[in-house]
Amino acid sequence: MILSDIISILEKHAPLNYQESYDNSGLTVGDPAMEISGAILTLDVTEEVITEAIDLNFNLIISHHPVVFSGIKKITGRNATEKILIKAIQNNIALYAVHTNIDSVRYGVNSKICEKIGLENCSILAPVSGELLKLVTFVPSAQADQVRMAMFEAGAGHIGNYDQCSYNIEGYGTFRGLENTKPFAGKQGELHFEKEVRIETIFPKNLQNKITEALLKSHPYEEVAYDIYPLANVFDQVGMGMKGDLTNPVDETEFLKLLKSVFETKVIRHTKLLGKKVNKVAVCGGSGSFLINKAIASGADVFVTGDVKYHQFFEAENKLVIADIGHFESEQFTKEIFYDLLKKNFPKFAIRLSEVNTNPIKYY
Repeated sequence: MILSDIISILEKHAPLNYQESYDNSGLTVGDPAMEISGAILTLDVTEEVITEAIDLNFNLIISHHPVVFSGIKKITGRNATEKILIKAIQNNIALYAVHTNIDSVRYGVNSKICEKIGLENCSILAPVSGELLKLVTFVPSAQADQVRMAMFEAGAGHIGNYDQCSYNIEGYGTFRGLENTKPFAGKQGELHFEKEVRIETIFPKNLQNKITEALLKSHPYEEVAYDIYPLANVFDQVGMGMKGDLTNPVDETEFLKLLKSVFETKVIRHTKLLGKKVNKVAVCGGSGSFLINKAIASGADVFVTGDVKYHQFFEAENKLVIADIGHFESEQFTKEIFYDLLKKNFPKFAIRLSEVNTNPIKYY
């Protein structure tokens, strides 16, 4: 396997432009052209995980959390981060992180949490806006189908559970070819009227280059007229947190027991129980306290997350139960997403879920 091929699959599923501004997802150590013997999948990269990779003769570690968050001016082994980087480089091990970009996508960290809890009718809790673009182009009627399908195949035209969505209007375009042109229709130097179809379709920003390339390649004209407009619409496939419904509502204590069992945690920090059935649940892997108000507004009975601070528990205001199951605990199944993604695309590639427990928090 070549590292760039693996990266391509990971970034197709979780595009890097969906990561938060503070994040450092992507390739931290390694050459995209290097040959990969096997990959270790983990939540965090530690020296123990690198040793695990060395023992297996694997030279790639795919983690959820990046090793490097802020700038590094020296690598001298003075702290844990520098020691990890030195050990990885010395052993020619590539490090790749998929962090807040896989927190943000529809089938990412929060989708996996919902799956483990058994939630149905799941949707993103705080979808983003400003991530969609509209493309408008004008195509000769006879070639409209081929251009439309080329853009669809490149990823345009998805609205909710529908694909190949577009709006089409018939009309006439005019043009006159000047010197050094070879018009697809009409003659050089003469004004020409061509029966055309105006095609409108939408797509997420990260696909702009791919869709524009598909348009230009499939369009018959020498000079292709097209417009791209930013949209303020909410994009329900990208955002933070998720919400869903329990198939069978349960008491709050039963739900907490379910969380302890599924996420294998000894302790759950939670707000006052409200004495009602748990039906709707909101979740956010990692540190999700910034979504407490969104969880309340969604009508959730319980908000499952990690890293909630003392004063933030007061924000529940007896409107829902906040259940802090721990940062590591909430994200521990993220490596299963990597595993399924790589196995589907590279069934013969050697991959292994790390057996190292990287949770730095212990309970007495």
